[in-house]
Amino acid sequence: MSSLKSTSSVHDLSSQKPPFGSRFLTDESQVWSQNAWDHVPPPDDQAETINASLQRQRSAPVPDDEKQKYNEKPARHWDNFYKMNASNFFRNRKWLHNEFPELVNATLPEAGPKVIAELGCGAGNSVFPLLASNQNPELQLRAYDYSSHAVKLVQNNELYISPPMGSIHSAVWDLTSADGLPSGLEPESVDIVVLVFVFSALHPDEWGRALSNIHKMLKPGGKVVMRDYGRHDLTQLRFKTGRLLDENFYIRGDKTRVYFFELDELALLFTGSKPLASQITDRTTEETEEGEDDGALISSEPLSREASSTPQAPSQSSDPTTSPSSSGTSNVHPNLLLPLAGCPPHPLFAIEQLGVDRRLLINRKRQLKMYRVWMQGKFKKL
Repeated sequence: MSSLKSTSSVHDLSSQKPPFGSRFLTDESQVWSQNAWDHVPPPDDQAETINASLQRQRSAPVPDDEKQKYNEKPARHWDNFYKMNASNFFRNRKWLHNEFPELVNATLPEAGPKVIAELGCGAGNSVFPLLASNQNPELQLRAYDYSSHAVKLVQNNELYISPPMGSIHSAVWDLTSADGLPSGLEPESVDIVVLVFVFSALHPDEWGRALSNIHKMLKPGGKVVMRDYGRHDLTQLRFKTGRLLDENFYIRGDKTRVYFFELDELALLFTGSKPLASQITDRTTEETEEGEDDGALISSEPLSREASSTPQAPSQSSDPTTSPSSSGTSNVHPNLLLPLAGCPPHPLFAIEQLGVDRRLLINRKRQLKMYRVWMQGKFKKL
């Protein structure tokens, strides 16, 4: 896979408002003049910052006798989250249209019958931008979440009540359910599954059942498009003591859970093998505005080119411990080094896109530098 140049080299960097993707920090004294800079590597002391944060968290993890209560009935905690946050708290994820053009293609007038399912839909901030711009009368949008309050927010939206074109249906459903697919959704009926900060909310023991359900609902050749939290993201390093449930797995103050992934882990999860170095894209880019809602982040360019026009299936004999993309297995969750519980055997998907998005955000008022890390992937069902 060839690298994608994510900025133009012909912009006037001295202009008062340089275009997104061209804010290069050439003079360190000017670092506070913008709210974000492109292609800025982490500072030399970032490793020290990471180690200090992780040591502090490991010194006082969640006590073993309290872990079970945080892993029981997670939907209840997400219900409370959505009750506490009005639907206008969440900004629409229009950046999805830039990152995953197949979503836009499904909304074109001549696209024909298409089914897009967002799993872990929250307040609908991925499906509603698609519905608002849809020109395809045969597009069906499906939005599922295990939070009943989130589904109510979706169902009460004006676009849901009166869709301008196409159709939308939302219902309560647990992605990790052992009872099968949502009512009315047939196996192999979905063209695209959208997962935005979803797998990170699951316990690692639930990954296998979730993947099985995703595989079951997708048509042959159907795609998963996803974004999730990356290892050593700012939010991981900010966790205080008493929040660490397991390595890279935390409980927030609102009792919702979050896991921080490595690229190797996503590749193992979907394909059963670690990725080749040629399949990975690493970029540093910018956020257009400072904010807490990860769904509002907008990229200036797509994360990567397609891995190939014809994705290659991973080798069934591939040893996940010897991939050239990683020097070892210490950064990989042990669940991913064994057959996943509740999941058919690999290979299930091929990698079409896999990358890490790193962003330097600047809080000019407080003069803080903040490094964000997200994982992004696109996988095709074999």
